Amino acid sequence: MPASYAYLGPEGTFTEVALRTLPEAATRELVPYVSVQSALDAVRTGEAEAAFVPIENSVEGGITTTLDELVAGQPLMIYREVLLSITFALLVRPGTSLSDIKTVTAHPAAQPQVRNWLKANLPDAVWESAASNADGARLVQEGRFDAAFAGEFAAERYGLQALETGIHDFPETAQTRFVLVGRPARPAAPSGADKTSVVLWQRDDHPGALRDLLGEFASRGINLMLLQSRPTGAGIGNYCFCIDAEGHITDRRMAEALMGLKRICLQVRFLGSYPRANVSVADVRDPFPGTSDEEFMAAADWVARCQDGRF
Repeated sequence: MPASYAYLGPEGTFTEVALRTLPEAATRELVPYVSVQSALDAVRTGEAEAAFVPIENSVEGGITTTLDELVAGQPLMIYREVLLSITFALLVRPGTSLSDIKTVTAHPAAQPQVRNWLKANLPDAVWESAASNADGARLVQEGRFDAAFAGEFAAERYGLQALETGIHDFPETAQTRFVLVGRPARPAAPSGADKTSVVLWQRDDHPGALRDLLGEFASRGINLMLLQSRPTGAGIGNYCFCIDAEGHITDRRMAEALMGLKRICLQVRFLGSYPRANVSVADVRDPFPGTSDEEFMAAADWVARCQDGRF
């Protein structure tokens, strides 16, 4: 039996569509799970080789369910990411008209992406969240809701009709980022267009505490791509910070930034260094002056010569 990849199911989710764009998915058994938590737990228990889950969308930012699962519990690592443009269809049972729709459902992350369309076209419809968009389609098939926002490709799978297509409040820019998550191991070699993800816990709350953390990146010319605070569960006002930054842990500037953070933070969780989706080396900006590997090595050599009295 081939190794398996867990993913947020059931069949017919945007997650499954994004997963199938990975070449290695063709050689794995793809197994749907009912939630992000159960998919990631399958990796932690060894039931699955890796899990593929959504982590960010261009409308609402980080997907908190996934971020919280990566923050807590047995450590996991991100190895790949995929960007997928998202457009919704309104799926209904055959014969349903727009005026018949009183209840709608979809994954919670879908609601802010169709909010304006819903207000303009179904202002009185009652929204309830589903575990995934495809699960919403299944619930419509079972008669528990009148309509679901999901991918048009899910209609045939659940015996539904796409009453409206091309739905999205941000049709030109709407994307969701998905990640392939596995058990901790050595990161892949740098590709030249990489991203590093970490979670940071500050030692105490004081003026400038977040500035101190971000300064470790800024002083080394490292651009941040995601910064999101998440509650630690230790009481009101206690947060950790999920950060995506340009670069690979083997880059001298990234390694030094992580060492600085390890010194000043209560805890640092490394979530991986991995290739950025849809970005080539040619598209990556030049390092901030003084932050290339060569300049870091030259500076370290100068300090060593000073320590030896060889000015």
